[in-house]
Amino acid sequence: MKIGANYGDSNACKFSVWAPHVKNVSLKLLTPSERLVPMERNAQGYWKVNVNDCLPGTLYYYNLDHNRDRPDPASYAQPDGVHMASQVIDHHSFQWEDNDWTGIDKREMIIYEIHIGTFTDEGTFSSAVHRLDDLQELGINAIEIMPVSQFPGSRNWGYDGVYPFAVQNSYGGPEGMKGFVNACHNRGIAVILDVVYNHLGPEGNYIRDFGPYFTDKYKSPWGQAINFDGVYNQDVRTYFIENALYWFEHYHCDALRLDAIHGIYDKSDRPFLLELSERVREYSSRKGCTYYLMAESDLNDANAARLSVKGGLGLDVLWCDDFHHALHTLIADEEGGYYVDYGSVGHLEKSLREGFVYSGEYSKFRKRNHGNSSKDLPAECFIVFIQNHDQVGNRMQGERIASLVSFEARKMAAGTIILSPYIPLLFMGEEYGETSPFMYFTSHSDPDLVNAIREGRKKEFEQFKWHSDPDDPQSINTFMKSRIDWSKRESGDHKILLDFYTQLIRLRKKITALSALDKNSLKVTGDEKNKVITVERWQGNDRVLILINLNRSDVSVAPFGNDIEWEKILDSSDKRWNGPGTSLPGIIISEDKVNMRAQSVALYEMVDT
Repeated sequence: MKIGANYGDSNACKFSVWAPHVKNVSLKLLTPSERLVPMERNAQGYWKVNVNDCLPGTLYYYNLDHNRDRPDPASYAQPDGVHMASQVIDHHSFQWEDNDWTGIDKREMIIYEIHIGTFTDEGTFSSAVHRLDDLQELGINAIEIMPVSQFPGSRNWGYDGVYPFAVQNSYGGPEGMKGFVNACHNRGIAVILDVVYNHLGPEGNYIRDFGPYFTDKYKSPWGQAINFDGVYNQDVRTYFIENALYWFEHYHCDALRLDAIHGIYDKSDRPFLLELSERVREYSSRKGCTYYLMAESDLNDANAARLSVKGGLGLDVLWCDDFHHALHTLIADEEGGYYVDYGSVGHLEKSLREGFVYSGEYSKFRKRNHGNSSKDLPAECFIVFIQNHDQVGNRMQGERIASLVSFEARKMAAGTIILSPYIPLLFMGEEYGETSPFMYFTSHSDPDLVNAIREGRKKEFEQFKWHSDPDDPQSINTFMKSRIDWSKRESGDHKILLDFYTQLIRLRKKITALSALDKNSLKVTGDEKNKVITVERWQGNDRVLILINLNRSDVSVAPFGNDIEWEKILDSSDKRWNGPGTSLPGIIISEDKVNMRAQSVALYEMVDT
C-alpha cells in the first residue's frame, strides 16, 4: 500500500499521505508522548516518513502547514470518532483460520444483506457472529454488509462514511470485522462489503484539506463529486483502488458492492470503474481466487457488466432494480415516484427473460427514453430482490413488504425471486416476515446538517404521494425501531414463512435446472388478462415449470406445451404453508387446464420418462 500507516516488523511504521498542494506536512504522534516528526515530499506529492519504535495503538495526526492537525485520509482506525486522531494498527497480527477458503462462485450465491447496527440488539460484529448458524441453516452462503467505513457518531446507514479504510469503531473496529469475516468463512459463507466511491459524507470530511479529491465540474445529490477525470485524478483513483484491494487483502472480503455508480461522474477515455475492474482481475489472478465487483446503478446501462473487450466496464454483477419495481407494483399497487413506470405483467415477464425492463423505452418518471438492452448479459450478471435497504429504508415510514402486502403475496414474491434465473438477495428479517420498519437514521453533531437532512428527506418523498412525515432521522428512537426482532421467527406465520424460504433455497440448490443460471435455457410466458406468468427452465435432462399467479383471484392456467408430464414439488397455497389449500393437481400434462390459487407460486418438475 502506498498510503496510510503501515506497521511492519521491528516496531517500525511507514507513513505516507498524498498532499500535493500542502507546503509542509509533519507527523504528529500523540502516544506515548506528543512529538512532531518531519515528513519528506516526493515529486508526485506524497509525504513519507519511517518511524521506529511506533507500536500498534499509537495515535497520530498529520500537521498541515504548521497550523492544522488532521486525521489520516487513509486512516485504518478512528477509535474516538471522525474528528479525532487516527490509530496505527497491525494488520498482520490477526490469526486467520481460512487458509483453505477459495470463495463462493457468484452463480451459487444466495445473498443476505445486513446492517450491522440493527442486525442484533448489540449492533456489533461479535454479536452478529452468533446469528451466522441461523443464516447457514436457512441456506445463505453470502452476506452483504452495508458500509462500515467510519461515520459520524454511532448510528448511520454507513453512506456518510468519511474514512474509507477505517472500520466503524462502534461496530467493533478492525478486529471485530476480521472476526466476523473469519467466522463466516468457517461456515462456508462469503462476505460482500458495500463501499461508497461516489461521495464522502459531510461531517468529519477533512480529506479536501490534503488535495484535489473533489471537483465542482459535476453536481452530485450527496455533496461534492469525486475527482475521477480532472487534473490530479490518477492519485485520487489510486486512493480508491487501493481501498478496494485493501478490503480483499487485509479483511479477506470476497466481493465489493459499489454504491450508486451512476454518481461516479467520469468522462475520461479510460473510466475509473474500468481501471478498478482491471486491477481487481489482476489481483484475483495473482491470488488464484476470484474477487467480485457488484454494482448498483439506476442507468440500466448493460455496458457496466460487459467485458472491456466488448466496450464495457467489466463489472461482475448489477443490482436489478427493474425486477424489484416490476414485482412490487404488481403486489403492492403503488404508482408514485418511479413506480409509475411499472405495473403490467409484461414488465415482470421481460425482466425474468432479459433483466432490464427499460432498455430504451420512454420512462414517464424520467420523462425521457431510458436504458439499453441487457439481452446479451448472462443471468449471473444480475442480483434480484423484493426488499433491500433502499427499497425499504427510502420509504416514508420504512415499511417492509410484510406491512404492505398479504402473507400469500409475500410467499409468491419469495418464490419469484428465489426460483428466478438470477442471483437472489434477501434483506435481513425478510425470511421470517419482519414487521419492524427499517428507517433512515443518523447521529450527526452539526445542528445545521441535522436540519438539512430532515428537510431533505421530506422533500424527497413528495413524488411518492405518501401523506405523512418521516420519523426524525436523528432520534435514537428511529434507530431503535429499526432493529430486527429475532424472536419472531420462532412461531406463527413467521416460522412458516421461514420454513418456506428455507425450502425454496434448498430446492434451488438441489435442482440443476434452478441452480444453473442460464437465460438461454429459459421460456417465459405472460398472461396480462389473468395476471399469470409461466416460466420453464431446463439444464440437460432436468426441467422445471414455475407458475406465478399475481392475480388476487383464483385463475385457470393452461396450456404448458412440449407434451411433458409435470410433477408438483411445491405450492405456496398448500395448507402446509398456511395457505388456503392447493387447487393444483399433483401431476399435470401439457394440455391440462388447471386452477391456481390467488397470489401463489408453484413449482413442478418434469417426470423422468
